[in-house]
Amino acid sequence: VQLQASGGGLVQAGGSLRLSCTVSGFTFDTCAIGWFRQAPGGQREGVSVMSSGAGNPVYGDSVKDRFTMSVDKGKNTVYLQMESLKPEDTAVYYCALNTKGWLLALWRLQSVNYWGQGTQVTVSS
Repeated sequence: VQLQASGGGLVQAGGSLRLSCTVSGFTFDTCAIGWFRQAPGGQREGVSVMSSGAGNPVYGDSVKDRFTMSVDKGKNTVYLQMESLKPEDTAVYYCALNTKGWLLALWRLQSVNYWGQGTQVTVSS
């Protein structure tokens, strides 16, 4: 199983980026998948998680109303549309997968089966 994240880059504050995470080697029917980020010197934190089967994404308070997570099951890909970016959003962003659909365990980083390689997002002020 591989998770390939892409879409990071350098953007000015107030700008937008869309991250993609394509999953290969795993049937994308019922799993929990999410985005996490880690700033320099900081801990890895949850950005957004959702079930690939049904339900709405869950967002961290710091990104709620600015970020939107979506799933394209036909492409085995999840997206993170990031709007109104702030310098404090600067981090390496990772996608992660829990194969059993354990959403809360994924959010709490208690049960992550696979990680993507990370993509750097830098927001300049």
